Amino acid sequence: MKGKLKTIIVGTGGMARHHLKNILDQPRSTQIQALVEISEESRERVRDIYVERKLKCPNFYDTIKTLLKHEPTPQAALIITPHKYHLENASDCLKAGMDVLMEKPMVMNTSEAKKLIKLRKKTGKTLVVAFPGSLSPAVQKAKTLLRNGVIGRIIGVCAYAHQNWKPITKGAWRQVPDISGGGFLFDTGSHMINTMVDLMDKPITEVTACLDNSGTKVDINGAVIGCFNSGQFFSLSSVGDSISCSGEIRIFGDKGVLETGIYGRYLNLLKEGKTEYEAVAFPKSTGVWQQFLRVLDGKIENPCPPEVGLRFSQLMDMICLSAESGKTVQAKQVK
Repeated sequence: MKGKLKTIIVGTGGMARHHLKNILDQPRSTQIQALVEISEESRERVRDIYVERKLKCPNFYDTIKTLLKHEPTPQAALIITPHKYHLENASDCLKAGMDVLMEKPMVMNTSEAKKLIKLRKKTGKTLVVAFPGSLSPAVQKAKTLLRNGVIGRIIGVCAYAHQNWKPITKGAWRQVPDISGGGFLFDTGSHMINTMVDLMDKPITEVTACLDNSGTKVDINGAVIGCFNSGQFFSLSSVGDSISCSGEIRIFGDKGVLETGIYGRYLNLLKEGKTEYEAVAFPKSTGVWQQFLRVLDGKIENPCPPEVGLRFSQLMDMICLSAESGKTVQAKQVK
């Protein structure tokens, strides 16, 4: 990659503005060429960020297609729209020749994930899913430790995620199933699911799940148990009507325990014969955009390609099918 990467941001809501500030802190590497947003309120909040930094705000457009009619084709796109529109947005950008960093979850279901992978292969462009866990150097370090047998034979995995998600998303699109694709487990809980399956890197054969909507149209609380094809069991706990926002994953071996957060912000190891966890050192990162740039520069392999998004979608579809049917679901039941 020579010179500044010319990128667009598609969707400028709260999470997008977080990413925007991070990108503006990396002016030597990135130029934000234009923005796509239909909400005037969101546009104004973005303009405020530029005013605070004494910078000129790029042009806004209602759609990607309109942007492409008025701007030179950008090199890349950061997509941060409601989940329902991810597939369409990514398709427009890939077909136009852009590399894409896509906010999680990648798409709504397994069928959409397969369509996106097919398009990625056809265009030959790079698609990175912005799961901070998979893009975290801590999780990459953890995967190396697991491959090297640091905790011995893996016995099982447990994880939890909790947040005051129900009250803070009330009245918002995240509680509209047709737009969000799911509730707390599909949204914040997706970090827990994705980081767990990424660390284990094994197919899941069966799942049993219970989900409770807690008076809403989407899941708020839930519990999931399942089994990997290598025989290890896992358990997931999602509590979307709690306080703050946190989550943890522990992988248990016969010679140690490895723990990390669902966002991959830390990594601790409990060695056999010890009573206290020890912090494991790992390279620092300024976030998902920096990792995206490193992928495009060829400095690292893509840690979170759409195949990772497919794996998440397949597990999420199994969870939903089990919760709806009240039965254990086999992987072969999800197409």
